[in-house]
Amino acid sequence: MSAEFTGPPWAADWTKLAAEYRDALHTRVRDLIIDAVTELKTSRHPYRDDHLDTTSVSIEPARSTEPRGAHILYFDHGHGWLRYTFTHRTADPQIVIERIFWQ
Repeated sequence: MSAEFTGPPWAADWTKLAAEYRDALHTRVRDLIIDAVTELKTSRHPYRDDHLDTTSVSIEPARSTEPRGAHILYFDHGHGWLRYTFTHRTADPQIVIERIFWQ
């Protein structure tokens, strides 16, 4: 860990249930998820979609009353989503993916 502010690419981690669900999906869907998470990890700020490729992903808060809380990342034209939080620390900021869904 360093004492300096770090920026993109952000570190990302998956909860056990989210990782198990992701791994059980078809390869094509897992590739879409990897592309969406890569887009998120390389964004300037993981809670804003101003520097994302918004043709493939979009972001919104899970609850409008908690703008710094969990967020939803939609991918595959809204057919899938994942819920994540971003821990903004000076050293080692991290995205934690809590849930994932695809239909």
